[in-house]
Formats: sequence, structure tokens, C-alpha cells
Amino acid sequence: MARVVKTIDVDVPVRTAYNQWTQFEDFPSFMEGVERVEQLDDRRLHWKASVGGKSEEWDAEIREQVPDQKVIWNAIGGKENAGMVTFDSLGPNMTRVNLEMSWDPEGFVENVGDAMGMADRRVEGDLRRFKEFIESRGAETGGWRGTIQNPDTPGGHTMGSGAPDRTGQNP
Repeated sequence: MARVVKTIDVDVPVRTAYNQWTQFEDFPSFMEGVERVEQLDDRRLHWKASVGGKSEEWDAEIREQVPDQKVIWNAIGGKENAGMVTFDSLGPNMTRVNLEMSWDPEGFVENVGDAMGMADRRVEGDLRRFKEFIESRGAETGGWRGTIQNPDTPGGHTMGSGAPDRTGQNP
């Protein structure tokens, strides 16, 4: 299993950084190789991306989500991967975004790319582009303020907050 851990500081409040990260369908705007992310429901996403030079599609499930703190996910079909992003307030207008991802490289191209640090550079670039995206806008494109508890925990479920949905629209 390959793994990458990267951190970046963004010049926006933690709420703004977190809210933007919940706008998964905007990921192609700053993530290299991501062609499309479709929000299927509060928990599930469908991804289409170029991986190792070929088009791949998979579904992912948000396992846990806490506003202004973290989002944890894993693939539930297709390309095997998992990750966590956390948000640490460094002051009223500064946030540290910590991203940890793991995946199972498949085939020669992906294994060679992993050995050469390609994923490390890609994730670092994605975080840099996220920083540019949110700082240049000065505000998030939307936000989802609900909480998702780990479904393996007794009582784990989605709890809405009456806040705008992931598309920025009120429910």
C-alpha cells in the first residue's frame, strides 16, 4: 500500500477552508487528473480520474466527517484508496490543511510512478492549487455543515445541520 502525507497553510479561516473542501464536485478545479466527482448522497461520491495514464472510475464513501475538523473516506468500489483531511485553525484567518492518502498501486506504470515520488508531487500540487483556489476567491463556493459518524460505531449516521447542502443550496 502506498501512502502520502502533505500539509499546507491557507490564508482563510478554518470554516472557509473546510466548507470549500466539502464541495467535492469542485475538485477538478484544483486536483490534477480528476475529471469529475459526482455527489451521489451525503456519504457517497463517484470519481472519474486519470490514474497512471488511463481513465479510472470508482465510488468512495465518507466514513466520518466533523465540521471544521476532518473528513475521512475510503473507496467502496473500483480503485482502492482511502484518506483523511484535517483542518487546524492557526488563527482567525489561517488554516493548516493536513492530507493523508493511501492507495494500492496497480500495474507497472503506477508502481514505477509511486517509486519515483509522482503521487507525492501530485498531492503537493493539488494542495497548492487548493490554496490558490480558495485564497483567490476569498470565500467558499458552498459548504455542508452536517456530521457523519463512523458507521462502525454504534449509532453512526448522518446528522444534518440545516445548513446549505453540498451544492451551496439550502435544503
